Amino acid sequence: MDAIYIPQLTKAPERTEEVQVKEFLPGLETLTPVRGHVRVQHHGTYLEVSAQAETIITCTCNRCLQQYNRRLGLDTKEIIWLDETVNQANDLPLEREVIMEELLESLPPDGYFYPNEWLYEQMCLAVPQRQLCDRNCPGIPVSSTVDTSDDSPATPVDNRWASLEALKKQLPG
Repeated sequence: MDAIYIPQLTKAPERTEEVQVKEFLPGLETLTPVRGHVRVQHHGTYLEVSAQAETIITCTCNRCLQQYNRRLGLDTKEIIWLDETVNQANDLPLEREVIMEELLESLPPDGYFYPNEWLYEQMCLAVPQRQLCDRNCPGIPVSSTVDTSDDSPATPVDNRWASLEALKKQLPG
């Protein structure tokens, strides 16, 4: 996807540019290309950016650690303010209090908007924080018991540790 020169948007029909997407985004590991569209509309003092896109990602279940595929869909909209002071170097202190109104995305009005970077960020935000292969996932399967040489009771152990347990038995006590 090519960068969009913001002043050129004012000359576009309805001050809008729509970009069709059907590609792999750099840095985003997906099984299929991201498919959809990004729409950028110039409103004078801000850009209204919206996107509908989808792809398939591979996730790792937080309970059983198995991998599974999941459809990742996106239907989002964001306002990006156009501010001439964005790229000016500010001699700000290293620490300062930031008010809530300053937590906005902004670009210079004579700069560029990069739809691929914006779409990458939105897709990353859409990846679920809690990844479960199934709502009723039982978790990591545990072997019934492990034979211990001392007098302690047998305890359940994750079967992936079996090789380490065998090695441990070969070491002198």
